[in-house]
Amino acid sequence: MNDTFYVTCAIPYVNAAPHIGHALEFVQGDVIARYHALLGKETLLLSGGDENALKNVQAAEKAGIPVQQFIDENNVKFFELTKSLGCRFDVWQKGSDQAHHFPASQKLWELCDKAGDIYKKSYEGLYCVGCETFYTPDELDEKGECFEHPGKKLETVKEENYFFKLSKYQNQIIDLITSGKLVIVPDTRRNEVLSFLKQPLQDISISRSNARAKNWGVPVPNDNTQRMYVWFDALNIYQSGVGFGWDDTQYKKWWPADVHVIGKGISRFHAVYWPAFLLSAGLPTPKAIFVHGYFTVNGQKMSKTLGNVIDPLTLIGKYGADALRYYFLREIPSSADGDFSETRFKELYNADLANGLGNLVARVLQMIQKYCDGKIPDIDQDPDTHPLRADQTFYNWKKSWKDLDTYTTAFQFHDALAAVWKFIKVADKYVDDNKPWELVKTDPKAVDWVLYGLADSIHQVAWQIAPYLPETSRKIATAFGATGLSKDQPIYKDSWTNLKPGTKIVLIPPLFPRLP
Repeated sequence: MNDTFYVTCAIPYVNAAPHIGHALEFVQGDVIARYHALLGKETLLLSGGDENALKNVQAAEKAGIPVQQFIDENNVKFFELTKSLGCRFDVWQKGSDQAHHFPASQKLWELCDKAGDIYKKSYEGLYCVGCETFYTPDELDEKGECFEHPGKKLETVKEENYFFKLSKYQNQIIDLITSGKLVIVPDTRRNEVLSFLKQPLQDISISRSNARAKNWGVPVPNDNTQRMYVWFDALNIYQSGVGFGWDDTQYKKWWPADVHVIGKGISRFHAVYWPAFLLSAGLPTPKAIFVHGYFTVNGQKMSKTLGNVIDPLTLIGKYGADALRYYFLREIPSSADGDFSETRFKELYNADLANGLGNLVARVLQMIQKYCDGKIPDIDQDPDTHPLRADQTFYNWKKSWKDLDTYTTAFQFHDALAAVWKFIKVADKYVDDNKPWELVKTDPKAVDWVLYGLADSIHQVAWQIAPYLPETSRKIATAFGATGLSKDQPIYKDSWTNLKPGTKIVLIPPLFPRLP
């Protein structure tokens, strides 16, 4: 078994403050990394700042701030957002890092050049600054606009650039995908990429003149008149952040990436351009690409013009990070578009978090406090025979673990959480069916059995939600005296033990106070 797992999130442009769409992707990447840590693997989660884009330069000019200062200030906002969301990024690689990223990108260039895949020619084409890429007329909508940035006129650019022989690698990329060496999830995105690859690939420009780049970006080796095209260097952040070009031991430990987490608008760059660059350079290609959808807000596309761009920090301040994480992961289909509505957010919060998990934890803690002297009850039966573990007529927690494993490793986060909450409902019904408040009058020993099983079940739920709702998981662990989860880096699941009878429970404030 490979004992490392390397996850990346897309490298966001830092031409503006982050919005809720960035938060969704950061949380998805964090869940994947945390889950594989639970499986006993050493994990690494990486993102950073895509800083060498022309749009960053233009935004800095508009703000009247030096480019480096502008991108540094926005970069901090993105990284602070990841921390506010409870995400643990191990590497945050800046595109303007001249110590590591510049030499790494120049090394990639030199390897592709050595393979005979870079040449220089004059070119004229339509350029979308938003996408930082050239488009042919047949790739645009009926208005001649980019599908990703409608309403924005494309620039006609004519200059001499370096080009990469993308066409040379068409068949190899098709083979990577069809053979499963490069997995693309979901299948709809895989099929879109393969459909694109049915048309002859055109070689792509991979540099800009200093004049158009405004002397910003990674210099092209041996040509002081050109800067690297932003996608050539930005994709390489996935390598430069783990040692490519500056720490070969670290690079070999982590590369290739196990999964790139990206939005659907940049699938071509990751599934076609990036593998081609790596094949040319003689480097391993990533193992998988997970493609998520986009947010709408109250049924409308997010837009500054419409004034519906949502600041995730505002929501975190009002409801907490785990509540927002739950909405992202449970309500939004993992690989499809989803809608954000604060009304729906409150409905889901009250139904699943306040009245679901929060209520179950509170009532079991209170009953242990009242009927078991505030301690995990002692039992004289094998815990493995408890109905909440073993009864096949129940959706017991062992079944929920199996589904959680299946869905999480397939990046189906909404289904994984559905499995956990299905078991939470079973546990809640078990309370109502057994009525400890009545049973204590006739059979106190039976109450111990019922409440031990419930405490054990909540303990398992705490482990199950640890990658998804890490703060809530730790609070539950503290309340029930569970070891491992109270630490920032939990022990992996094969080393779990039963709850220890006699452990004193801790009454805690409501996990999720009900919203009005």
